Amino acid sequence: MNHCAINIALYGKPGARWAMTERSRTRVQRREQQLIIGPSALRWGDGRLQIELDEVCAPIPRRVRGSISIAPQGFTKQRFALDAAGRHVWQPIAPRAEITVSLDCPSLNWDGTAYLDSNLGTEPLGKTFRNWTWSRTHLAKDTAIFYDATERDGRETTLALRIDPDGRINIVEPSSKTRLPTTAWGISREARSDIGAVRVRKTLEDTPFYARSLLESVVYGERAETFHESLSLERFGSNIVRMMLPFRMPRDVF
Repeated sequence: MNHCAINIALYGKPGARWAMTERSRTRVQRREQQLIIGPSALRWGDGRLQIELDEVCAPIPRRVRGSISIAPQGFTKQRFALDAAGRHVWQPIAPRAEITVSLDCPSLNWDGTAYLDSNLGTEPLGKTFRNWTWSRTHLAKDTAIFYDATERDGRETTLALRIDPDGRINIVEPSSKTRLPTTAWGISREARSDIGAVRVRKTLEDTPFYARSLLESVVYGERAETFHESLSLERFGSNIVRMMLPFRMPRDVF
């Protein structure tokens, strides 16, 4: 409760912005259908998740203010352990949802398709994992998700799911791995797709320990956009990275 933040990332012109300010328990309120962190809030009601944002970017201070409304088409009920001991759990809560974004700072408005999931852990990620990769692809009738996690002792977990819009989960055979170009910070990237049918369209986030990318893929015979992430917990644990974090993730103690 003493280390809570809302992270908002916008990509593209003119709205490319990133904010993640950490706040203490004095700035956090939790209720059954509401979470307030500092000046921003998430509320559930009438079948929608309503998000009100009022954040300031770092290190260059620019405001992100407005609302996001997410209406899931269906919900999943199953959780998946990402490690052998079950200390880290992931749930693809809503594989497909309708989203409406209305920001006044910057001035941006659009409707689209969204995805909602959750991670829960009982110990720091770096104590359990070396790295992981994750990807989500909205196909014509369902959503394909791949999760590959490597623990510090070398054990690996692979998840391959196809999830109907109404939340029904089908566990399937994973597609082949393809090695992608490393990022400017030297983060290794691998993606699952039909053999050889994937390329990086754009690297959205390139940091010393994390990369977020938009891919062009063919997954289970369908050509589509893929949202992809690569995380190196060994990099995250280094002293240099920890010294850099406050510049992107400042702490508000008031």
